[in-house]
Amino acid sequence: MTAGFSLFVNGGLRMHRSPWLSSTLPLIAAVVMVVGCSPAAPPPTPTTAPPVAAKPTTAASPSAVAPASSPAASPSVAKPAASPSVAAAASVVPSPSAVAAAAPAAATTLKGVCPDTVVLQTNWWPEPDHGLFYQLIGPNGQTDTNKNTYSGPLGTTGVNVEIRAGGPAIGFQTVTAQEYQDDSILLGMVGTDEQIATSADQPTKAVLAWYAKNPQIFFWGNPDWNFTKVADIKANGATVLAFGGSAYIAVLEGKGALDKNQVDESYTGDPSRFVAADGNVASQGFVTAEPYIYEHEVNGWMKPVKYLLLDKEVPIYQNTLAIRADKLEANRACLQRLVPLLQKASIDYVKNPGPVNQVLVDYTAKIKGGTQITAAGAVDAVQKMMSLGIVGNGSDGVFGSYDMAQVQTLITDYVPVFTARGKNPKPGLQPSDLVTNEFLDKTIKL
Repeated sequence: MTAGFSLFVNGGLRMHRSPWLSSTLPLIAAVVMVVGCSPAAPPPTPTTAPPVAAKPTTAASPSAVAPASSPAASPSVAKPAASPSVAAAASVVPSPSAVAAAAPAAATTLKGVCPDTVVLQTNWWPEPDHGLFYQLIGPNGQTDTNKNTYSGPLGTTGVNVEIRAGGPAIGFQTVTAQEYQDDSILLGMVGTDEQIATSADQPTKAVLAWYAKNPQIFFWGNPDWNFTKVADIKANGATVLAFGGSAYIAVLEGKGALDKNQVDESYTGDPSRFVAADGNVASQGFVTAEPYIYEHEVNGWMKPVKYLLLDKEVPIYQNTLAIRADKLEANRACLQRLVPLLQKASIDYVKNPGPVNQVLVDYTAKIKGGTQITAAGAVDAVQKMMSLGIVGNGSDGVFGSYDMAQVQTLITDYVPVFTARGKNPKPGLQPSDLVTNEFLDKTIKL
């Protein structure tokens, strides 16, 4: 999930992506919780992200038959094209295909088992972090820039898929709140911390761990700093730039890994403070975004940064695919067939991302006020997903599986934080309340 901020790059102002918290903007978390409980309403009209509105990546509490190939197995990778300039576009347009039409899905029938249109809700504007969803459709889907959707047939399964943008496109609501407001959504991208926070009043169950490792990072620009754990940042005394109300920061402070006095929670995702400090700060970020953006696109910096991956100290499952808990039983037969297709789509995307990345470049160039993806940035994001094991098999060797001990650790760490902030998780919360491996095809591995 990414934070949107405005900055001058390559001589012009544009929205940038900076993936961070999995769920919501801390400053509007209380509002989100109220909206999530409100009566269903029609999808909001497209929203232009405000210049300093940053997309958080860990939840803030108020105060927050296995398929032989994926439905849209990608042909050979097309050479990345330069990111097109933002221009006015028709409301509904077919996505320009970088390659020939995608191969049809394996002989898996979803007609009559799944909804005629499988609706998938993302947590931000289109980006590589959502690549597995777009892989289901392939490069020949249709974009609707009024509704901020990408849709098309799911191979030869007999159903269609509709992918919806999140974040500003849904008024900055959490994905969980959106799922409870709009009954047509089958699966949405959430984080385990968000699931814990909403486990009492808006419970969800995750069915596929698209990311095996949390891609969150702290990054800095001082070449002499070599932090290998969060406690090294504490010992250095460096200022840590973080979004206000971030639950993971409270967890790190509670464990003694960070000093509360060194954390500046007024950060909005704007790179100007990092640049002004000549990189002598540790800033939160996402490994699939900030390192590339700062080196190649942030005027005033344009050089490498160093970073510490937080997967071990903040082991949240980010962008995990979850269904409303009260809808799972009615959709069990659908999930038994759909989840293996999502497993295969995930693997096909990271092995050959070119066609879907071109869709993301073309699509984001048309969005009204959204984040624009560059071809080179998309390539870098997928390379990091693979080289750092962000996308990978679970601890049992199965792609997309959850480690129950890891989920229990998250429950132990985050329940006290949310409780202290007045957002009480479900009493006696267990890993099985939040995640399940039952729908995975155990033979599918990366």
